[in-house]
Amino acid sequence: MASVMEAFNASTTHYPGTVRATIATGDLGILSRALEHVNFLSVFFTLFAIAVAYDQIEYWRLKGSLAGQPFKIPFLGPFHESVKPSFEKYYAKWVSGNLCCVSVFHKFVIIASTRDMARKVFNSPAFVKPCVVDVAHKLLRPENWVFLDGKEHVEYRKGLNGLFTRQALETYLPGQQEVYREYFEEFLQMTREKDGVGQPFVYMLRELQCAVSCRTFVGHYMSREGVKRIADDYYNITAAMELVNFPIIIPFTKTWYGKKAADKVIEAFANCAAKARVRMRKPGAEPECILDRWLAHMLQSDRHRDRVAKGEQVPQDETPAMLLRNFSDFEISMTIFTFLFASQDATSSACSWMLQLLADRPEMLQKVREEAANIRPDPSHEVTLDMLENMPWTRACVKEVLRYRPPVIMVPYLVKKDFHISESNYTAKKGSMIIPSTWLSLHDPEAYPSPDVYDPERWISGTAEEQGKNWLVFGTGPHYCLGQTYAVLNLMCFLHMLASELEWSHTVTARSEEIRVFATIFPMDDLLLSFSRRGAEAAVAGSA
Repeated sequence: MASVMEAFNASTTHYPGTVRATIATGDLGILSRALEHVNFLSVFFTLFAIAVAYDQIEYWRLKGSLAGQPFKIPFLGPFHESVKPSFEKYYAKWVSGNLCCVSVFHKFVIIASTRDMARKVFNSPAFVKPCVVDVAHKLLRPENWVFLDGKEHVEYRKGLNGLFTRQALETYLPGQQEVYREYFEEFLQMTREKDGVGQPFVYMLRELQCAVSCRTFVGHYMSREGVKRIADDYYNITAAMELVNFPIIIPFTKTWYGKKAADKVIEAFANCAAKARVRMRKPGAEPECILDRWLAHMLQSDRHRDRVAKGEQVPQDETPAMLLRNFSDFEISMTIFTFLFASQDATSSACSWMLQLLADRPEMLQKVREEAANIRPDPSHEVTLDMLENMPWTRACVKEVLRYRPPVIMVPYLVKKDFHISESNYTAKKGSMIIPSTWLSLHDPEAYPSPDVYDPERWISGTAEEQGKNWLVFGTGPHYCLGQTYAVLNLMCFLHMLASELEWSHTVTARSEEIRVFATIFPMDDLLLSFSRRGAEAAVAGSA
């Protein structure tokens, strides 16, 4: 009996293994025969074709009725246009429709071209928020205040308003004038070294405006050598700020160099903040720059809170207008970084066009000089805010530059939830980028007759000042430019001082009026200038 059961057990335990082995062998045989007939290249191309089809269908779905190319270059889109932007191609998109679109990599981009469409985007904070450019979060840091939204942004912004009051702007003027005079000497030296031959000045004007901005923002806490390093680093940051870039930062690309430069700039400004914090705690310390003034407001707020905590009844006239929390050096640095980002490139662009336009129109420049001589006969005297506020022609020249050649031609926003635009019966989908353009608004013939003519007189005897809806140079809505008054006064101070102290000549080329896009816009030939000092005779003639 035992032998029978052993035989049975042996047979029952061995048989399933045999069956499984047989089945597995059969399965492998079927799989191997199937794989013999598979062409992996065919599979790859089939999957690639499916991906291309999906990319195109998704583009059509998002595009809807918008103006734009009927077909998208698979995956990349017009990436080459982002790498080497062309003003003419941008302009062609603006005039193609109220809304038009492109798709680059993973990003679908909607362009709001007209005044009303641009204003709708600017004034729709419930649906959109600023994103600067696609890579900006990585360079400026995602926690930067410019990316704040809603109430948090409003409250942060309130704390910065005190940095741009009339009283504050007056205290920044001496530092700006000091920097301008230093660079005027460099302009003369550069001209002497080239025997008076015109040479490119766009990059020198970039450095100049970086130096003026740094003096205004961080005062003497940064050395002249430090400013030059910032100017060089900032060129790499600007180069990295292409409208749409690779989704990731790849080593040794523009975004990689830009990120490294941004980290160094933030560290430099944090060091300045630490020095300012020590100085402004000293008795009798007076603010000389934005950094000083911001820290003074924080210290006033701290002292007020200490008095309240001790149970003291603080009189209303001793209570700060805005109670600020104590910002860290890093937070201050990121904010100063964005101030520089907002001012340096835009002001460099405006300076470049202003010097070109007025050099080519000597009768307009002469009126600047006559106004300057009447208000400040001695160019060695300091420029005051009262003086600048009484220069209508100089102001008109500056504002017309900003209209005729607006430094900021597009302002990227991110759609944070589906945004229905009833005027075009179109819904911008969440995650899309939507970009208001300022160009057509500022070149609208109904608002600005003969818009392609540089004509400062329109701000004196014309109706230009009444065209508030079209004046989108500094944006509008909750994210309008905080420093717009500072920007105009700074340009006026520069023009007034330069016209009073130096002569300049522009070498006109076939490409002088062409527009090169590099974050902002510049003359295509990089602005060939030469400078000489105005003599006493010239100054007297200007005041005659």
